[in-house]
Amino acid sequence: MALAMSGCSGEDQLSRLSSSNRNGRVAPPVEKPASELVSTQRAFIEVSAKVTPSVVNIRAARISSAEELGSLFEHFFGDMFRDRPRPQRREQSLGSGVLISEDGYILTNEHVVKGAAEIKVKLSDQRVYDGTVVGVDPRTDVAVLKIDAKEKLPAAVLGDSDQLQVGQWALAIGNPFGLERTLTVGVISATGRANVGIEDYEDFVQTDASINPGNSGGPLLNIYGEVIGINTAIVASGQGIGFAIPINLAQLISTQLIETGEVTRGWLGVSIQPLSPELAESFGLDQVTGALVNQVLAGSPAELAGIKRGDVLLRIAGRKVRSARELRLLVANTPAGKTVDLELVRNGKPLTISVTIAPRDPEQTATSAVPTTPEPGKGLGLSVGPNPEGPGVMVDAVVPQGAAAAAGVRPGDLILSINRQQVNDPAAFSRAVSKIHKGKNVVLLIEREGATLYLAFPAD
Repeated sequence: MALAMSGCSGEDQLSRLSSSNRNGRVAPPVEKPASELVSTQRAFIEVSAKVTPSVVNIRAARISSAEELGSLFEHFFGDMFRDRPRPQRREQSLGSGVLISEDGYILTNEHVVKGAAEIKVKLSDQRVYDGTVVGVDPRTDVAVLKIDAKEKLPAAVLGDSDQLQVGQWALAIGNPFGLERTLTVGVISATGRANVGIEDYEDFVQTDASINPGNSGGPLLNIYGEVIGINTAIVASGQGIGFAIPINLAQLISTQLIETGEVTRGWLGVSIQPLSPELAESFGLDQVTGALVNQVLAGSPAELAGIKRGDVLLRIAGRKVRSARELRLLVANTPAGKTVDLELVRNGKPLTISVTIAPRDPEQTATSAVPTTPEPGKGLGLSVGPNPEGPGVMVDAVVPQGAAAAAGVRPGDLILSINRQQVNDPAAFSRAVSKIHKGKNVVLLIEREGATLYLAFPAD
């Protein structure tokens, strides 16, 4: 046995194991990878090398009181311990950020630093600084921090998120789960994502580049190394679905926070709603796009400019309004005092109106109506009665299987007009119903819980 084993020397074993290693005598399995793959790989490497120094690790410490005493403990000892000071707990969360100036301003998410008693910012070269909150905007989840360094810092280059196209490469750099300087790669999956339920003002860039806890506040990049978004959230129940705040919006908010410490949003003074196919047809549109005005507030920029209920807003300052949500965002992001052109459709005809955007004033309300005395009426699968407080008719009952019910008409709704003809009482309601032809769309303007909206459905 000893002689047999001695025949297999250490040199023979080494040569046998190393024969699969890459060296001058052994070629790789793929000697010439596709040039496209090599150039793409080189681009990713270059983006990481150039941008990583601008990405920071943010550690936010929060102080909270210890949990309340248990119910059984309080039952026996509550009076003895209730007034004593509770011990405090120190909680820490990790996030990311990106340097946007050489003098130390950092863009990140508001939820990364919310409620923090202490903020530490670590650079890619391991230097650590105290972070100061310059300002936050919870409605867009944007925050700006500041660190004081003696030398110039490596600021990132900001791109133009308005030019993004679905299918472009997207790279995320951050600190997921505390794993610093992590690069992930994917594509732009969608733009203009809203109704996600994360923030008040949503216009997210969706990407499948891996985003995990700790990536929040870090940059989303294009292949030029420009920041095109601030990574914000993921869909916990899915994979490859992440959201980033478009950099144009984040930059708009951060500029105001740096200059004034707060955000002032534009205000038009209208209540709007999305268009359904029935509403679009009824208002003379050939496509379901734009925002339908269902209320104009007294004294608002919209009223002063001549905007009317029933107008469909299609463009603002040359930018297409694809939905009511997009109009709200475009107006909010327009500086107060700026005059812009609104392109709209009124009674089926195009019209352009100039309006001066004002600072948002949440206390503005709609005007009140003048009381009248109505009488009973029926039609359209509805039973209506008088409105004791003013013009219009109150819906008393709705046929459950009718078109009106399917469109969303409810008992208690106040009908103000039918096919844009004012209805002051049930008799006027009955007269308006008698003029409707079967199969044609019916457009009701209703008031519900203080707000007005249009509902459309085919007459049966």
